[in-house]
Amino acid sequence: MASSVISTALASLLSLAILPIPAYALTPGQVFTKVKDAVVVVKTLDTKGKLKGQGSGVLISPGRVATNCHVVEGGASFKVTRGEQIVTATLYAEDGDKDICLLDANGIGGEPAQLGKAATLKVGDPVYAVGAPKGLELSLSDGIVAQLRGGSPPLIQTTAAISPGSSGGGLFDGEGRLVGLTTLYVEGGQSLNFAMPAEWIGEVKPGRKPIAKGHSPTEWSKRAFALQDLKDWRGLLDWSRKWTKSDPKDADAWYFLGSAYQELKRSEDAVAAYRQALRINPQDAVVWSFLGSTYADLKRYEDAIAAYRQVLRIKPEDAGTWWNLGFAYRDLNRYEDAIDAYRQVLRIKPEYGGVWIFLGSAYRHLKRYEEAIDAYRQLLRINSEDALVWTSLGFAYVDLKRYEEAIAAYRQALRINPEDADTWCSLGVAYADLNRYEDAIDAFRQALRIIPEYAFVWINLGTAYGNLKRHEDAIDAFRQALRINPENANAWYNLGVAYALSGNRTAALNAVRELRRLDPEQAEKLFNWIVPR
Repeated sequence: MASSVISTALASLLSLAILPIPAYALTPGQVFTKVKDAVVVVKTLDTKGKLKGQGSGVLISPGRVATNCHVVEGGASFKVTRGEQIVTATLYAEDGDKDICLLDANGIGGEPAQLGKAATLKVGDPVYAVGAPKGLELSLSDGIVAQLRGGSPPLIQTTAAISPGSSGGGLFDGEGRLVGLTTLYVEGGQSLNFAMPAEWIGEVKPGRKPIAKGHSPTEWSKRAFALQDLKDWRGLLDWSRKWTKSDPKDADAWYFLGSAYQELKRSEDAVAAYRQALRINPQDAVVWSFLGSTYADLKRYEDAIAAYRQVLRIKPEDAGTWWNLGFAYRDLNRYEDAIDAYRQVLRIKPEYGGVWIFLGSAYRHLKRYEEAIDAYRQLLRINSEDALVWTSLGFAYVDLKRYEEAIAAYRQALRINPEDADTWCSLGVAYADLNRYEDAIDAFRQALRIIPEYAFVWINLGTAYGNLKRHEDAIDAFRQALRINPENANAWYNLGVAYALSGNRTAALNAVRELRRLDPEQAEKLFNWIVPR
């Protein structure tokens, strides 16, 4: 027994001993100092040796420079410069689809960049773009990862500014590791900054792989992302149609087409486009997710559930998809299944406190009121100032006829949001259930102060007056309800009762006549009450 404990302790110590030393992010100045010798200027020359264009590049190994293919496009020869140093370069490898070209620049000095991975980035991570705009001195701009686009490794969208002439420069993480090659996209006067993932550099093979026709996949993607960010859905639709026509086997093209259709509320067309994308790549969890949300828009909840289940087959720990699955089950009144899905969300992301309110609602639908109360209480432990949760808790207490506790919960909600007419109405109903009619009247009057045209509250107010035998006040309240909605059968019934109790039998019988048009069964019941047989 003792040796087992010692062995366990030793194992723990050993596991601690081999933990990696945590990395600490560098300051922007430290990043620049670390990487500046790896960033160069790339000049593209025509057949006469004249400057045709220029951009930036990154030294990835001694004498080898990575840049964008559009920087060297159409060049007869190339120069690579760093400070005062100028060397002639030759094209070693070209992958037009990825927009990454490699140059041999033998003799160029500088310390090559340390390669990192775009796949390890997260949205919000700090990044630094280093390039040589217009061939001038190196510049550094800092920002964050705004989005990670596409598959793995992803295309990086960043807030770090990229100036013209900086294309082909480096995007570096907080440790100064190269995570991408920068490129600028301008659409409608707005600049959108992207970087091709550093992992692609290693995939570029010697020789030439120019774009077969039209645009490269990277260019198609960059413009699609730009149009998506600009919310130019018509533009995205047109671009995606051209893309699917140019390359009908590109799953991303069909995804963007579906996205445009979905935003334009053409849900059936969106489903068809997403389905085509999934025929090409059935393992794309993102497209399955969008397909599910489109089915939900169409109220095809069974289909939505099937799509979300496909996402979870690929990414079983995706809390957002469990959340969406719960809503789809809820919309089908499958509350047990919804509860299971919400519980999965809380298992994966306990900090998703908002799910507790939907969990509580599902429990209420199943008449599992104590569990509903526990769910609401869990959320109030996280945020005790959420008025909606206090109101929901009040509903659950009413379900259990625990009216005093319901009143206390409603009062908390109104402390936080005193202008919530619905909660004032619920408070009034709880008071009425305790026969505290004066308090109920005060609550209903508060609700009507906020929403004077609230017919349901006028009916409840009239009922409270009736219980206090204040029949004229009751009659006035029911008439207000009928002014707002003359077709309200309950208001006519209660008005007839109030007239009868006040001694005005003629008016009561007039209410019966009106009620026969709306609800003959209620009219007969009222007539028999006024004129007993």
